[in-house]
Amino acid sequence: MKNQKEVNLYKFEEELYDMGYSNICGVDEAGRGPIAGPVVVAACILPPFLRIDGINDSKKLTEKKRDELYKIIVKEAIAYKVVFVNVKDIDELNIYNATKKGMLEAINGLKVSPDYVLIDAMPLGELHYSNKSIIHGDALSASIAAASILAKVSRDQYMKKMDIKYPNYGFARHKGYCTKFHTDTLEKYGPCPIHRKTFYPVTKYFSKQLSLDFDDNDDKE
Repeated sequence: MKNQKEVNLYKFEEELYDMGYSNICGVDEAGRGPIAGPVVVAACILPPFLRIDGINDSKKLTEKKRDELYKIIVKEAIAYKVVFVNVKDIDELNIYNATKKGMLEAINGLKVSPDYVLIDAMPLGELHYSNKSIIHGDALSASIAAASILAKVSRDQYMKKMDIKYPNYGFARHKGYCTKFHTDTLEKYGPCPIHRKTFYPVTKYFSKQLSLDFDDNDDKE
């Protein structure tokens, strides 16, 4: 018997299945808030009526559980696409528009066209598919939750690689979020190529017109 939590999580999908839709795509992002690193967007189409035990909003799961579910989702999904939007685009477009850009690229990059798209929070008026934006969708829709896990795990893996490349900042520890440890290292070493120039407190280092030798490819997957 399904518990209430599972019933709620599949409510949107079941309603759409009843309406005749089958390839339902969930879309979500990871990394809008950090001051370093890309924003990562994932689009995912799960098989109709598939139940993945434990699937939920990635923020509510342990790292171990996210990694386990990531492997299952990648294996079971009809189609999925993960897009990295680099810091250059974030700084030029702003984080909202950079996220929207990533969402559109992820959806349009799927190998199987969706019948319907469920989006976490952000309206996508430019989308040429039937769609619905759901506030806190990653906690209410299994498809969006699956996308959130793909995005979160992919971004965390990337930030661990950046921790090796830029060991002074502890990226594996905080994943680019503005923790005290991160701001302390930023104060000590100044920003590195994957810091977002338009995000405070990174902005103050550029207002001082520090001379930094940045490699534009450092935050590209």
